[in-house]
Amino acid sequence: MGSTYKEKTYPVGQIKTNRGEILFWLYDETPNHKASFIKLANENYWDTLTFNRVINNFVAQGGCPDTPASFADSPYLLKPEFRKEIRHIYGAVGAGRDNNPEMLSAGCQFYIVQNKKGLARLDDKFTVFDQVFKGMDIVDVIVAVKTDTTDMPLKPITLDVNIIKLTAKELKQKGYEKTLE
Repeated sequence: MGSTYKEKTYPVGQIKTNRGEILFWLYDETPNHKASFIKLANENYWDTLTFNRVINNFVAQGGCPDTPASFADSPYLLKPEFRKEIRHIYGAVGAGRDNNPEMLSAGCQFYIVQNKKGLARLDDKFTVFDQVFKGMDIVDVIVAVKTDTTDMPLKPITLDVNIIKLTAKELKQKGYEKTLE
């Protein structure tokens, strides 16, 4: 009898844009934000949206529009999952929110930290739930595009957000360097 060995795979966030591909690791330490991102990606929630706010040396932000109505269009809000070991470093993926007193995240809004020194002032105020390991060169290009007065790109930067399953070997080939269990 032959046994079928199936190599373990890991869920990886993938954003395909008209500027290139971005890949990021989803943290187990922020389970509600991770599950939310996977759910919305699998539902193709973001695939008609864009990076709607890009600021060089700050962030590339996408998902539900950042409108005067705050995040009224968000499908739901999430309780914060702040972790001392997860900070706003270059390439961190965080959940957007408005100024609500509970610091609830919009389920649909995410941003990627593009400041090479990080954004420590956002730590413990916004939940970081992912880390880019491939494609920060793409994020650097995205935040450098021409924008209007609300920091929206003049030419839309489209989103195609997916969850892909990669083996440890495939992760390493794509540039993921951390040890996997």
